Amino acid sequence: MIKYIKYISLFFTALLFSNGAFAAQEAETEAKEEFNVVETIFSHIGDAYEYHITEINGHPISVPLPVIVRSEERGWFIFCSNKVAHGETYEGFHIAKGGSHDGKIVELNAAGEEVRPFDLSITRNVFALLLSCTILIIIFVPMGCWYKKNPYGVPSKGHNMLEAVILYLDADILEPALGSNKTRFAPYLLTVFFFILINNLMGLIPIFPFGANLTGNISVTMVLALFTYLITNVFGSREYWKDVLWPDVPTFLKAPIPLMPLIEIISTLTKPIALMIRLFANIFAGHMIILVLICLIFIFSAAMGVAVGAGVSVVSIAFSLFMYCLELLVAFIQAYVFTMLSAIFIGLAHEGNEK
Repeated sequence: MIKYIKYISLFFTALLFSNGAFAAQEAETEAKEEFNVVETIFSHIGDAYEYHITEINGHPISVPLPVIVRSEERGWFIFCSNKVAHGETYEGFHIAKGGSHDGKIVELNAAGEEVRPFDLSITRNVFALLLSCTILIIIFVPMGCWYKKNPYGVPSKGHNMLEAVILYLDADILEPALGSNKTRFAPYLLTVFFFILINNLMGLIPIFPFGANLTGNISVTMVLALFTYLITNVFGSREYWKDVLWPDVPTFLKAPIPLMPLIEIISTLTKPIALMIRLFANIFAGHMIILVLICLIFIFSAAMGVAVGAGVSVVSIAFSLFMYCLELLVAFIQAYVFTMLSAIFIGLAHEGNEK
């Protein structure tokens, strides 16, 4: 294990130093151009229609993704995103610069206004979502089939490792929070844990096809929190809904003005909102801090020259490496916390049932 940790550390160190050296060199060659820190950071952590890899002699190297759009006036169009990259226009479509549609595919309507077509494109986040789901299927479907056929067999090392994690989650989260209901809700909770964990780790690998900031996208965390909210309330027990709609408090707090029921209903909404923001904020902030540290190399190189930029790069890369290690820990913690809180919320909705 120590050997593998050493190799991983060397890999990230080499990766960060190479990024820092390239950043300082690029900043020097483009010293006359103003370096936009905000645009650089948000272009890396935001969604896009392509995977940008690097730039060589002013020519961007990227992996295009399929664009699938439906124009209200002209119907469906399918093409590669490289046809509308770098300000180009294809079949009347282009990527908007600035405004409310910044970074999105738009077209001009009959009035000459920029409008959004119905967009089903495979963007960077969509590609990451499909990839992570594929990884989950590849890992766990064969594993489940093997355990079904060999309930008393000796599993492989990979299965052993995953089994240890699942048993730990069962003993530490599912059993205490759900009791006899754990079998009913374990598939969802375990799927959420490994989905978040895989996407957190994929976001820390800055190499195609990884690197997308999926769990740092509030739309994704909102959907995950919405699933927890629906499962909690749709499958909640009668006692749970009685406590929400007619809590055990003095009658004047419930009628004629339903003060306490209103507060209880609002409390059911605050729980998924807390789940959504907690995961989004932690992952988003971690990616942003690493990018800010790397951008310091550009800033100092452009302002004071390559020599100063090289000195700053050593400090910047050292802190970036520390943040990478911290983000590896955060990747596990945030998956664990989201699963734990979801299990607690679901368990509270069944409080009073026989455990």
